[in-house]
Amino acid sequence: MIGFLGVGRMGLPMCANLVRAGHEVVAHDLRPERRAPALARGCRWAAAASEAAAAADVLVTMLPGPHEVVEAMTGPGGALPALRAGTTWIDMTSNSAAAAEPVRVQALAGGVDVLEAPVGGGVTAAEDGTLKLYVGGDREVLERNRPLLEVLGDPRRIVHVGGHGTGYTTKLLVNLLWFGQAVATAEALLLGRRAGIDLGVLRGALSDSAAASEFIRRDLDALLAGDYMTSFGVDRCHEELANVVAQARALGVPFEVSSSVERIYRRALARYGAADGELLAVALLEEEAGVELRWPFR
Repeated sequence: MIGFLGVGRMGLPMCANLVRAGHEVVAHDLRPERRAPALARGCRWAAAASEAAAAADVLVTMLPGPHEVVEAMTGPGGALPALRAGTTWIDMTSNSAAAAEPVRVQALAGGVDVLEAPVGGGVTAAEDGTLKLYVGGDREVLERNRPLLEVLGDPRRIVHVGGHGTGYTTKLLVNLLWFGQAVATAEALLLGRRAGIDLGVLRGALSDSAAASEFIRRDLDALLAGDYMTSFGVDRCHEELANVVAQARALGVPFEVSSSVERIYRRALARYGAADGELLAVALLEEEAGVELRWPFR
């Protein structure tokens, strides 16, 4: 039996894939309106996180962020006291190593095996079962749970990155670099347009140069069409950036460029609130420049 906490945009299709693969899934979410979609996909419903955990051999958490994981595991009605020794907790949240550590320590002390496997890829990858997984924890625990993880992620992209905490950090670094590419590309395009360069020409020049990046190759066209990528909230983007900046500060690592990206996202959050849009930091830069990055021009 798999307990699953968090049946939102990502968690719901992940649950559906587990059910299709023959697993029994008991799901819980704080939002009661998620009950009907979970039942429609073949899950059982638990009224509390503790109820889902008590039935589980493996508990998966796929929650918005670190605070929600702590609350789901250790808050009132939380899952952690209900987990039996010998079960496994797999946290697939974009969490922070510092926030997760106290909960992990409690779980391990109670005889619960723990893996972190934060995911890369959006809703489509969750639906297709082709997520990238950045796994931290004991390799033996990973191998024991690999068949389950291969239902959710591309088997070729389930990467064991090291011990506890390394999976969370790897995911934060991936997102940090993507956010940084987005901001740097937007600044370059804004300057290029102000300097009179056709955006289509500039896009082509950048994509066929040493400056090419995954953002330019895969995501820039969406931005130029006015898509700020509303599958993820700017508040969550900033939370991830703040977590990785705090980790760099704690470890004494110079982080000036990345700290600048965090500050831009902080300003975007102040300007737009907790709105959906991974690229609302770019919208902020456009607003401040008085220029929209659109191709063809509107």
